[in-house]
Amino acid sequence: MATKSADKTLVVVQLTGGNDFMNTIVPYTNGHYYDARNKVVMKQDEVLPISDTLAMNPNAAPFKRLYDEGKMAIIQGIGYPNSNRSHFRGMDIWHTAEPDRVGNEGWLGQAIRELDPNAENVLTGVNIGMGLPRAMAVNGVPVTSVGDLENYGVMTRLEQERLREKALEAFKGIYGQAIGTGPVADYIGQTGLDVLKGADMLADVAERYESDVEYADNQIAKNMRDIARVHFADLGTRIFYTSHGGYDTHANEMPTHPKLMNDVSGAISDFMDDLEEHGKADDVAVFVFTEFGRRMRDNGSGTDHGSGGGAYIFGKNVRGGLYSEYPSLDPSDWEHGEDLQHTIDFRGIYGSLLEQWLDVDAKPIVKGEYEQISPFAN
Repeated sequence: MATKSADKTLVVVQLTGGNDFMNTIVPYTNGHYYDARNKVVMKQDEVLPISDTLAMNPNAAPFKRLYDEGKMAIIQGIGYPNSNRSHFRGMDIWHTAEPDRVGNEGWLGQAIRELDPNAENVLTGVNIGMGLPRAMAVNGVPVTSVGDLENYGVMTRLEQERLREKALEAFKGIYGQAIGTGPVADYIGQTGLDVLKGADMLADVAERYESDVEYADNQIAKNMRDIARVHFADLGTRIFYTSHGGYDTHANEMPTHPKLMNDVSGAISDFMDDLEEHGKADDVAVFVFTEFGRRMRDNGSGTDHGSGGGAYIFGKNVRGGLYSEYPSLDPSDWEHGEDLQHTIDFRGIYGSLLEQWLDVDAKPIVKGEYEQISPFAN
């Protein structure tokens, strides 16, 4: 398709489990924060200030660098009315952009269908990880999913077949019940063929890649490096997806969350440097989201499922800064007496990404018109 955004690429990173927004973008001068958080709290003298009222988690220094360079947009208070606190349903809502009913088409799968209407390229959408995210699942839309590029290329055909079966089982287990029966079996079967075909096309991508950027030895860093490898191979991929797990911090948040912040900020920062080194930074945007925020009060060891979280957009052509409003921390404004209220609907952010970056009409995908932001420089 010859559109103005013919070569724009969107990378989506899912922080699975519900990232603690308040301990990521810290309201470090707000007394209500320190009143509500006794144990699971960022100390005022340790955070990395970005304004008079907000600071970055000190373990996310690479994010602070990107923010200072104007390459990080922070979307405050993202959510939707009557936020669902179930992981499965909450993630389902973010994947389908349908909070009021169980949707059966992923928002990115619909975008892939618009970008490649004749389903000519099984690599238009690529997931790095096991199974297939529901966000990419749409009947008749081919998507490739590959767990580990490094090893895939050296596997025998039999090993690749086994991997495909494993991926399909994971996919079936997660999505079969949600999508329903009947066409599901056909869809899963076809998906398996597409996954295998796409993975075959990626078999030699790892060995062709060269870079001076040294990614860390953790899963999200490896996944971001794999996205870079595929992107630099110029195979026509427009949408990448990957996820980083471990954010369901009901307990032991203080030892767990810092490592998560360190890993994800380092991985995205290295990815951005890699794009720059290869002259590919202009046309890639990275969107990072999580299914919900955490509650205002900690529980002594961690934080429980809440609402009013945060999302982030990174890129060379991103207008860095703060978007929407940080939710009020005043107890009289807490939702259900314990939660941050959302201040912008996530469907408006999807709309911003779809229309302003990928040049895809958002209305049929998000089922309406929602307030958008303008995070892109061009």
